[in-house]
Amino acid sequence: MRRQATVFIFVLSIGFVLGQISYTIPEEMAKGSLIGNIAHDLGLQIKRLTSGKARIFTRDSDEYVELSRERGVLLVKERIDRETLCKKTTPCALHFQIILENPIEFYSVAIQITDINDNAPSFERSEKKFKISESAVIGAKFVLERAVDLDVGMNDLKSYTLKPTENFALKLHNNPDGNKNVEMLLQKPLDREKQQNINLVLTAVDGGEPQLSGTMLIVITVLDVNDNAPVFTQQTYKATVTENSPKGTVVATIKASDADEGSNSKITYTITNTFDDVRNIFEVNEGNDSELDRERASEYNITVTCSDEGVPSLSSSVTLTLQISDVNDNAPIFERSSYEACIVENNTPGLSIFTVKATDADWNQNARVSYILEDSSVNGVPVSSYVTVSADSGVIHAVRSFDYEQIKDFQFRVKAQDGGSPPLSSNVTVKILIQDQNDNPPQVLYPVQTGGSVVAEMVPRSADVGYLVTKVVAVDVDSGQNAWLSYKLQKATDRALFEVGLQNGEIRTIRQVTDKDAVKQRLTVIVEDNGQPSRSATVIVNVAVADSFPEVLLEFTDFPHDKEYNDNLTFYLVLALAVVSFLFITCLVVIISVKIYRWRQSRILYHSSLPVIPYYPPRYSDTLGTGTLPHVYNYEVCRTTDSRKSDNKFGGAGSQNVLIMDPSSTGTMQRMQSEKNILDEPDSPVEENVTFWNKTNLIFKEFDEDNMVDRTMRWQVLLFVSVFSLDCVAGQAAYSIPEEMSKGSLVGNIAQDLGLDVKRLQSGKARIYTEDKAEYIELNTDRGMLLVKERIDREALCGQTTPCALHLQITLEDPIEFYSVNVEIKDINDNVPTFKKEEMKFRISESAVIGAKFVLERAMDLDVGVNGLQSYSLKPTDNFILKLHNQQDGSKKVEMVLQKHLDREAQDHIALTLTASDGGEPRLSGTMRVDISVLDVNDNAPVFTQETYKVAVMETAPRGTILSTVSALDADEGSNGKVVYSITNTLDDVPNLFQIAEESGVVSLIGNLDYEKTPRYEIHVQASDDGGLTDSCKIIVEVTDTNDNKPSINIMSKTKSITENCKPGTVVTIINVQDADSGDNGKVECSIEENMPFLIKSTSKKFYSLVTDSELDRETESEYNITVTCSDEGVPSLSSSVTLTLQISDVNDNAPVFERSSYEAHIVENNTPGLSIFTVKATDADWNQNARVSYILEDSSVNGVPVSSYVSVSADSGVIHAVRSFDYEQIKDFQFRVKAQDGGSPPLSSNVTVKILIQDQNDNPPQVLYPVQTGGSMVAEMVPRSADVGYLVTKVVAVDVDSGQNAWLSYKLQKATDRALFEVGLQNGEIRTIRQVTDKDAVKQRLTVIVEDNGQPSRSATVIVNVAVADSFPEVLLEFTDFPHDKEYNDNLTFYLVLALAVVSFLFITCLVVIISVKIYRWRQSRILYHSSLPVIPYYPPRYSDTLGTGTLPHVYNYEVCRTTDSRKSDCKFGGACSQNMLIMDPSSTGTIQRIQSEKSILDEPDSPLEVRRF
Repeated sequence: MRRQATVFIFVLSIGFVLGQISYTIPEEMAKGSLIGNIAHDLGLQIKRLTSGKARIFTRDSDEYVELSRERGVLLVKERIDRETLCKKTTPCALHFQIILENPIEFYSVAIQITDINDNAPSFERSEKKFKISESAVIGAKFVLERAVDLDVGMNDLKSYTLKPTENFALKLHNNPDGNKNVEMLLQKPLDREKQQNINLVLTAVDGGEPQLSGTMLIVITVLDVNDNAPVFTQQTYKATVTENSPKGTVVATIKASDADEGSNSKITYTITNTFDDVRNIFEVNEGNDSELDRERASEYNITVTCSDEGVPSLSSSVTLTLQISDVNDNAPIFERSSYEACIVENNTPGLSIFTVKATDADWNQNARVSYILEDSSVNGVPVSSYVTVSADSGVIHAVRSFDYEQIKDFQFRVKAQDGGSPPLSSNVTVKILIQDQNDNPPQVLYPVQTGGSVVAEMVPRSADVGYLVTKVVAVDVDSGQNAWLSYKLQKATDRALFEVGLQNGEIRTIRQVTDKDAVKQRLTVIVEDNGQPSRSATVIVNVAVADSFPEVLLEFTDFPHDKEYNDNLTFYLVLALAVVSFLFITCLVVIISVKIYRWRQSRILYHSSLPVIPYYPPRYSDTLGTGTLPHVYNYEVCRTTDSRKSDNKFGGAGSQNVLIMDPSSTGTMQRMQSEKNILDEPDSPVEENVTFWNKTNLIFKEFDEDNMVDRTMRWQVLLFVSVFSLDCVAGQAAYSIPEEMSKGSLVGNIAQDLGLDVKRLQSGKARIYTEDKAEYIELNTDRGMLLVKERIDREALCGQTTPCALHLQITLEDPIEFYSVNVEIKDINDNVPTFKKEEMKFRISESAVIGAKFVLERAMDLDVGVNGLQSYSLKPTDNFILKLHNQQDGSKKVEMVLQKHLDREAQDHIALTLTASDGGEPRLSGTMRVDISVLDVNDNAPVFTQETYKVAVMETAPRGTILSTVSALDADEGSNGKVVYSITNTLDDVPNLFQIAEESGVVSLIGNLDYEKTPRYEIHVQASDDGGLTDSCKIIVEVTDTNDNKPSINIMSKTKSITENCKPGTVVTIINVQDADSGDNGKVECSIEENMPFLIKSTSKKFYSLVTDSELDRETESEYNITVTCSDEGVPSLSSSVTLTLQISDVNDNAPVFERSSYEAHIVENNTPGLSIFTVKATDADWNQNARVSYILEDSSVNGVPVSSYVSVSADSGVIHAVRSFDYEQIKDFQFRVKAQDGGSPPLSSNVTVKILIQDQNDNPPQVLYPVQTGGSMVAEMVPRSADVGYLVTKVVAVDVDSGQNAWLSYKLQKATDRALFEVGLQNGEIRTIRQVTDKDAVKQRLTVIVEDNGQPSRSATVIVNVAVADSFPEVLLEFTDFPHDKEYNDNLTFYLVLALAVVSFLFITCLVVIISVKIYRWRQSRILYHSSLPVIPYYPPRYSDTLGTGTLPHVYNYEVCRTTDSRKSDCKFGGACSQNMLIMDPSSTGTIQRIQSEKSILDEPDSPLEVRRF
């Protein structure tokens, strides 16, 4: 409340104002800038401001000024923009009050805001265009756009300049509002022929410091006037011509040119001879008489019009009818320049392909066309064996059945010859395109399916979604959509893992591969074409989901299983050897024990000579017999869905060469060579039944084709008979239809009208035949109707001929019948009357008499009868009427007759419309514009635009000065409107001082004027046209005085030098100026050069003082040469000038400045401590001691270490030295700051940032990242043998920890198994093939690649790359794994174990046999000795065996193998017997190794009988 009361009292109590003060500041001062010391200026203590709580009160809310109580000063609070604050109002001031409390004091403060030149003049548009005739008079004015400058006073817009000033000058007019109107005056005549476009620049300049300006481009297009006469290219023409030259011979060509343009440059030529017969012999621009052509017009209606040369011209006309007879002068012309026709392959011989047609413009026999097939060959075979051409109709038939795969297209030429004498002909090229049928299935190119081997693609487990596994590539020998292939995934081990691109066959992953996914993935892809019906092929793709070869080998080979098998075999062999050895030793021990025991007993021997009779038990039979086998063993082999993983192969018995039709084949016959096995033994009875079901299909196909040929021949015979047997016509019918009926419209019921049954039309294969092959009508045999097949245009068909009819023939077979049908085409009103020209122009004098006639063009209507042209009308009919005259040929002559006088001044152009109408329904009409230009006659006198003209001219005006331009207008045109000006004064000296241009009316000065002698002149001017009509006016010329005295300058006092820190406003010089002229010519203004820190002021009348306008800077300018120019205000202004020299003394006001804002220096690592790195340099713009600079290293740290331990700086020179040796690998760069300080008082300084870059040395060799060299393991890259030149094998990746060129690496092939096969990219390390890989190339290739950097000296590293040239993994494994060694080791171990077991077993068995033999022998001896009735001991010959035994199988094996319908997908083979352990490499394999364990059986016996049943 107290503060509010204080403000209230302050506002109302004006008597409390203790003081008032004002300041002046420029706009745009920075925030915080000092305005004034308010405490000092008001005589207040700073403590008073603080204790009185001094504050600023403003009436508005914008606070631009703030009060600093602590300092007692006024400061700028916000940026002040004078243009925003006051706009154009001057002066511009801020008014506010300063209030203090205890006691209340009130002070008013006014701050005047002065303008600075911060706004350049600007135009609203950047470009202005004018079109000015080159006949524009001198002094012609053109108003220009004014510029706008937001500044005021001296900074406001001051002047305009126009450059260049060759043709135009600038004129300014002051408006009452202070603005200036800008006009551009023509000061020099324009000449379009010299300069068609003129570009001027209008510049608006203000009066500020520095002076600002804005520009606008003025583009002037100079329009042409007819100011140049035609000029002939030669003064004399000469030509020679023989006297027997025919009419129309060109004798010579004369040519003239006109520098004007448009209609002003159009030149017409006429012969002007009047007294000789030149006009009867020669003519100009008429052309030669043209030859007649019956084909262009068989009849001419020639209208001959004779016109006189009167104004207006009169004329009459007559029509001549001329008939033209025909000669054979036109060769037949084909409808097209070339033909193309399509025929589907496997067509029927004799099929009609298409028809060629040629027309002859001649008449009767000359127009009769026949067609001939020209001799040529196609692929070495005569074209006549491919096609034939009908001589009369031009129908082309196929002679043979075409095959797209053998021939896709061929071409030949057909000749059309007329019946004239001599005959004329033309030919055309015909191209036959064979269209493809879908008769070939797709063929899979990749992956190649070779036998039963497996093709595997490898997918890393890190593969992301969309990983490209492989691409199935297939082709189809068909074309078009029959060859468009689509790929689908038919079967897959995991359908959620893979997908196949429908169009491109790319197999990609559709999700992230996980560790749970099986390594072995089997995909069945079906490839289908787009034919109808479609054909397809399938391909199996095996995918290995693994990151390395060993994982793949675990699934795709049997080596782990074989290893386990070998380990188990070794174990059991050792166990068996141990057991047998144990038994053998035990047996030996027992025998020895028994021997020792029996050795003590005596032996009793008994001998008998009784023979032993062989006895054959019933269960024994002869094993060498060839009878029926006693026992049959049947084996049922049941295959699982995963049987494809089996390495077993079943091979059927049969002949060596069997032709097999594979149901999954893609179109080729495969001949399989069966393998030699036990079934091939000569003693093996084999029963085999093979049936080829395709034979029946082939037989039926051949039968159908033969039947089709017979049917085609039958149709050809019927067509021939029906066309040429004209005596078989059984009836005739006629119809009448309008033209332009839609397709499918009914013409008539032909079956009813001819009395035929619809079934007869169908059974007789009724069809339409026309001579010209134009098929406008079609026959619907199902309904017995004639229908419109194509739109019929009567005018195109018959022209003006009436009646117009189509002649058709309908033919039937069995029996042959022939009917003629005539279809009359009636005209409808579908054509509008048209004129040949859209516009017809006439030039008629305004003095033309009533009744003058003008012939108009006739219209044409293609319709006939009542639909043809009937009447004409002309609108409007103000001046002209229409008159028609009937001609002998039935047409009408159209004339336009003048019925009212013309007046060019009232209407110089008349536009009429001539309308031609027909009599059809609806009524149609066509129009033509009639443009009439009314020619002028001299019926109007010239009229001046003013009766009196006034002009003022300086007495010093030079000769040729243009004073004024008078203008008189004549309503006529051309020569009648051409005005000539002249001066008619005779009693004074006006004709000696002034002249006027006859054509332009420009008045100019030709003498010298004297104001003191004659201040005023009166000139009388007369204007006349070519017809003698005149008018007059007068010109009053006022002569004005001129300025002829220069100002005189006198120097009163001056200062030679001042300090650079002197305040603005310091007086430098006082001068006095005198001018002897009076009035405005005696008023003087002095000025100095722009962009100088000085100002000249007028202190009193005729006295001026030169003062400083701004702060001086000796470093910018140490000396000024100031030119003071004093000019009067006369026109033209005269001026004088004087030059003053002023020296500026120095103060220390400039800190040292470094040459750069920051420095960068380089030093090579491993440098010597104390090495000079580089030099920093600063300069001081001051003088002497103030400019002396010293350098100091500012304190800072680098990686926690003081920078002084890295570098030092010389105080005098600024040289920077290295304190230590640097290592690029430890520190690559660091920065610090250097200060430069001058020797002034007080000293000034500046600093700069210095960055030291450590340069690398080549002290590190390259490091190979890939391929990784890990111990003794071997890394192998695989190259298929199908790899072409440039195949990318792998890429060697290496890095170098150095930088720059030391890290630029190059790759070279140091060693290689075959240098002619591989190369290494010098820059990228890519190893590629340089030739085609062949089968002779070794599988194992060893490459040694050396990687070198670009350092000096260079360092290098080597890497060994093993490359496998193979198409499958087994080939690689044979060379790059130790499995053969392991196999050999296992085989040797097994061999020795088996050998040991065999020896021990042999010894053991021998021992047992010996023991048993001894026992039996002894037992028999004991029986003979001790028994009387001797039994018969059975004896078994070695070739007999027990046939009823239940132990090991006897010599006969019978296998029944039952295969499924899908067995063709099995990898199983029947293999013959082989050794116990054998590593077999299938040559057709693509990725797996199969180990086949054969079993030793009795089938290996050569005498074994064998029965094989094959199902």
